[in-house]
Amino acid sequence: MSAEFTFSIKKTRFDEDYTPSDDTRLTTNFANLARGEHRRENLQKVLQMIDNRFNSLAHWDNPKADRYSVELDIISIEMNINAGTKQDVFPLIEILNTTIVDKIKNERIPGLSGNSFSSYVRDYDFSVLLLDHNQGRSEFQVPDHYGDLHGNLFKSAIHSAAYKALNGKMPVICLSVSSNRTYHKTANHHPVLGTEYEQREFSLTDQYFGKMGMKVRYFMPSNATAPLAFYFTGDLLSDYSNLELISTISTMESFQRVYRPEIYNANSPAPDFYQPSLKHQDYSLTRIVYDREERSRLAVEQGKFTEERFIKPYHDLLEQWSAQAPV
Repeated sequence: MSAEFTFSIKKTRFDEDYTPSDDTRLTTNFANLARGEHRRENLQKVLQMIDNRFNSLAHWDNPKADRYSVELDIISIEMNINAGTKQDVFPLIEILNTTIVDKIKNERIPGLSGNSFSSYVRDYDFSVLLLDHNQGRSEFQVPDHYGDLHGNLFKSAIHSAAYKALNGKMPVICLSVSSNRTYHKTANHHPVLGTEYEQREFSLTDQYFGKMGMKVRYFMPSNATAPLAFYFTGDLLSDYSNLELISTISTMESFQRVYRPEIYNANSPAPDFYQPSLKHQDYSLTRIVYDREERSRLAVEQGKFTEERFIKPYHDLLEQWSAQAPV
């Protein structure tokens, strides 16, 4: 049996009134904040953090540090599966899209898509497949062709007509650096991204994003406490404007200050040779409620959901499609 896979996009505003949809991964940073009795307060505070950070980085012609604000939209990419007489829709990927509001010029400026990255198949790969493969092994191993299917799904989605109609530029994903790698400060300095760091051995996440066609560079922006990992295609430093890059930094650094305060809300900046650690004790907490243990548990549940709803019923079709994927 053959199948046709197409993609469609839904857009949801992320603001203080945001409520996660039934298809949203509850481990996603923006969804996790919008739950519980403090949901509205959480959302208001993190949105203010993003605006404040944006204005601190876009400081030129901005003496009161209030010229800009950032609007966020959640972009949900669904995979439409037509397999014989069976039709199905699977919530494949969610990313964030930024729009910059210039209050002086009264203009809305397109920002960047990507930023955060949410993927059910990634949950399956990291929280189900990888754990099952290493069950009973004395040494950690990665399965053959690990990440190939996810990489081809991602590349097909962002090269689809639906995504191209949304944004003319390729996405930039911004994540935390790995706690099992050491990063070395370089002499390279970008006016917005800040000081570049390097590391000599790619992490499993770096390799996984490589299967998605994305390279990685690490930069620590001005007044930050740790470098961020930027995953991109093309040329990170020349393909995007300063304001576009600032929209990504301000959004994702704010989320990381909430989720990984030991790294991104530390009370002293990263040294020249830096190994991040979630056991670091000298840090400050934000006034935003977040349950990190629940997020880890839900990742496993969502991985199993993906296995039962997507991987098992369409395994042979997905393997055949991935082997012939045109991108």
